[in-house]
Amino acid sequence: MGKPEEVQFQVKKVFVLLRKNSKTFIPPAIDQIILEFGRDPFLILISCLLSLRTRDTTSVVISRKLFSRGHTPQEILAIPVHDLEKIFYSIGFFRAKARTIRSVCQELIDRFSGHVPQTEQELLSIKGVGQKTANAVLGYAFNIPALCVDTHVHQIANRLGWVQTRTPEQTEQALKKIVPKHYWIELNHLFVLWGQNICTPTRPYCSRCAIAHLCPKLGVIHSR
Repeated sequence: MGKPEEVQFQVKKVFVLLRKNSKTFIPPAIDQIILEFGRDPFLILISCLLSLRTRDTTSVVISRKLFSRGHTPQEILAIPVHDLEKIFYSIGFFRAKARTIRSVCQELIDRFSGHVPQTEQELLSIKGVGQKTANAVLGYAFNIPALCVDTHVHQIANRLGWVQTRTPEQTEQALKKIVPKHYWIELNHLFVLWGQNICTPTRPYCSRCAIAHLCPKLGVIHSR
């Protein structure tokens, strides 16, 4: 793993370059939802749950369909289960996701008066909400510094040599020690954009990468 002072020196350069060179990319799913529906904590939470193990192109479409039927826990619960499953049909495990969404809505009503809580502990206490989702909600909905680490963040941080970790959970803890807190929320946004378009899981486009000169390409076997 890179020394904290070395990584911190590199972070600013990486962020400047990624901001400049990712402006033309299609925004990640969560950013599209915010642009269309505003920074509503409930809609952000539900869209994050729908995006788990699902491509952005699919989860955004499903989120739009769902939010055309309801914007609150009460409105979502009013949708018949059969209709909810039909909305989610193109998502893997659509029946399980329908159950999870209904369960989360019910918990929000029963325990939090229908509102999304603003603390990590309370978010994680909701069945179906994991660390990645909790961090996304804290950062994107409430602007509370949190590191949302998905496969893209995990992969790029390792390729850059900022961390040497095996899981996103380990990556989150390692990045917290070396990345300044004011970068935490934006890190997810930029790394997801870059991971979807340039630093892809297999055969990344290193020849087109704006930060290639800063990257040791750790773990990259074949590139384009």
